Amino acid sequence: MTEGQITPTTMPTMHHHPVGLLPAVQSMLLVLIVSLFAMTFTVQPIRIPSSSMEPTLLVGDFMLMDKQTVDGNAAGLLPPVAINRSDVVVFHDPVDDPNVHLVKRVIGIPGDKIHLRDGVVYLNGQPLKESYAVYRQSVENRYRDDFPDLNTMQTRVNPNWWIRLRTVVHDGEVTVPPDCYFVMGDNRNDSEDSRYWGFVPRAAIVGKPVLIYFSWRQSGGDFDDVHLPVHRDGDTAEVKPSFARWERTFRVVR
Repeated sequence: MTEGQITPTTMPTMHHHPVGLLPAVQSMLLVLIVSLFAMTFTVQPIRIPSSSMEPTLLVGDFMLMDKQTVDGNAAGLLPPVAINRSDVVVFHDPVDDPNVHLVKRVIGIPGDKIHLRDGVVYLNGQPLKESYAVYRQSVENRYRDDFPDLNTMQTRVNPNWWIRLRTVVHDGEVTVPPDCYFVMGDNRNDSEDSRYWGFVPRAAIVGKPVLIYFSWRQSGGDFDDVHLPVHRDGDTAEVKPSFARWERTFRVVR
């Protein structure tokens, strides 16, 4: 026998297991259990129905929401996620219907002092640099743009909030109370938020959107392209875009 030669007695024995119905079912059950665990304790799909968070989130965006923000998770296996300024959060509607979920951005945390002048947000006396926000100046809505304005009333303002404003305004600023947050939409001209109905309690926050996994092109927003110009042989034509915004797929929400 030459050196290095493998004899038949030293070759490993190969066992072939036929792929049957039972292993396939077991694999499917494993995937289902893992998916249910993730959906129950970690993430939840949500959809954006309004334009209040444009251009960050568009009408028709489908996202995954991180539910650890609540209390870690229902089983208490993971620690809760801190809520910070500029975080985008999902919460129960604090005024009309608690079964409805709203999405806004956290502007102020407990103890912060907030006011707006000409659409600019001042946090603890300093103007915020908000690259995510869109604001179109208008002289028609002083309550919205110069908040808080206790002399100007709007029909969309919640009456209970209008009364409470007098107790939380000091030196022309709103002070965020403990366990509450002041939230606003990025589309400042088209967002009913803490300016109109008050603070969001910590207990009402259910999670943070983290990832856009699909975006369905729908009408109703201010920042969606309706037609795209296409140049062919010196001529310019307009074509209707795809039913989906593929460029937004797997975009991280910030």
